[in-house]
Amino acid sequence: MTSLWLDRNHAFRSDQFTPHSTFDTVVAGAGLTGLVAALLLARSGQAVLVVEARSPGAVTTGNTTAKVSLLQGTVLQALRRQYPEKVVAAYVEMNREGQAWLLRYLANRGVPFQHRDAYSYATSPQGTEVLRRELAAARATGLAAEYVHDPGLPFPVKGAIRLGGQAQIHPLEVIDALVDDVRSHGGLIVSGVRLIGHRGPRGSGPVEIQTDHGPVRARNVVLATGTPVLDRGLYFAKLQPLRSYAAAFELPGTTAVPDGMFLSVEQPVRSLRDYPADGRRLLLVGGNGHPVGKARSTQAYLDTLIAWTTAQFPGASLTHSWSAQDYQATNLMPFFGRLPRGRGRVYFATGYNKWGMTNSVAAALDITANILGTRLPWAETIHHRVTSPAGAASATSLNAAVAATAARDWGQVGLKRMDEAREQPQEGAGIVSRRGRKPVAVSTVDGVRCTLSAVCTHLGGIVRWNDSEKSWDCPLHGSRFSSDGTVLEGPATRDLRQID
Repeated sequence: MTSLWLDRNHAFRSDQFTPHSTFDTVVAGAGLTGLVAALLLARSGQAVLVVEARSPGAVTTGNTTAKVSLLQGTVLQALRRQYPEKVVAAYVEMNREGQAWLLRYLANRGVPFQHRDAYSYATSPQGTEVLRRELAAARATGLAAEYVHDPGLPFPVKGAIRLGGQAQIHPLEVIDALVDDVRSHGGLIVSGVRLIGHRGPRGSGPVEIQTDHGPVRARNVVLATGTPVLDRGLYFAKLQPLRSYAAAFELPGTTAVPDGMFLSVEQPVRSLRDYPADGRRLLLVGGNGHPVGKARSTQAYLDTLIAWTTAQFPGASLTHSWSAQDYQATNLMPFFGRLPRGRGRVYFATGYNKWGMTNSVAAALDITANILGTRLPWAETIHHRVTSPAGAASATSLNAAVAATAARDWGQVGLKRMDEAREQPQEGAGIVSRRGRKPVAVSTVDGVRCTLSAVCTHLGGIVRWNDSEKSWDCPLHGSRFSSDGTVLEGPATRDLRQID
């Protein structure tokens, strides 16, 4: 599965990684958050190193639907149930500033993007009540949203909210521009290097950043890794990892692509936008989200999304399909700033809840402001918010479910003894069983059989097979591994152990 954005002839050229080097700031993760932070720091004159385990934009940024919008489904009414109006307004201002910075940057760099009206729509009477609550929350923060009865979709809807003047992007074109800009200001960007830990600092000395290619030193560290790969602060226990799906379609000449960016407020979520490419407009459809590692068949979620699209747009021809991982904070507000127990030198950002095109840039703005000694008013309001009882209860419920999943999975594995003569996974399949007392994960992909430890290297969950992406996914905190055991997504930083 390769996204529309990542399907291109472009090989990233890595800078050289030199162990034991010293920098002002080391950034882990070359997605939108990490590269915007790196650029702002490099512009200020800092010596900056970006380390990326894969390649720039290869994970969340390269698998997004890439809407740069302040209208975000039902986010504002959900925040309004937990926080006072000034905190909700600060969240909108955060996204407004992130959006404004990004679009201004793209215009100055000559990177194409498209202005589009954004719509949140409903297909049921119950959904229209949700729309009216979101409209009230949006207007309370100063957004010029309006209620419309016909958003221009080719299937029946009961109503929609419209917010004009939003935008959509090609995320890898943005990444390319940022990479070039960081380097033009003296920054280094290294691929194939994974941050695995850090030590210090001691007093005013540097932090030692440990990677799988050796250590480097810096005064500050920025974790822009989707979910923090350092467990200080236990943020993995405050985030729900979510998997969702997207597909691109070419429509027959008689069928028009809807003009706008659309998101349903009912389940299952449906997200729509267009993409102009080579004189044609593709239709991008997303949705069908679920917690990571909890689906019996991830392929079924993707198949359902494709079937829905072809039913609504007869003659639609699939060109690409892919999946993405996002993290939702239990208190619904993104986490960003200083990581606890980092002595004020380790910064992080996570929990964008599928709205990373604006939240990621805003988080980078705040992190760099802190490093450079300034403050952003909206960020101060968010940093000093108080978690509501509902947010605390959500965290408690999430972690109780994690504990129950771990206990159940270990118990079930204990009942399954591997019969190696009989349990040979078919092509594209994976099974979890046990060899002696040890859980093992066995898969066959492209004719290659791999036998691995089935125990996640983060906190010991039993991984589960993802049949759409041919990966092993941990249902506890969302770590993912390829069929050969290589880490794909954290919080794990170590591969699954191979078993002979």
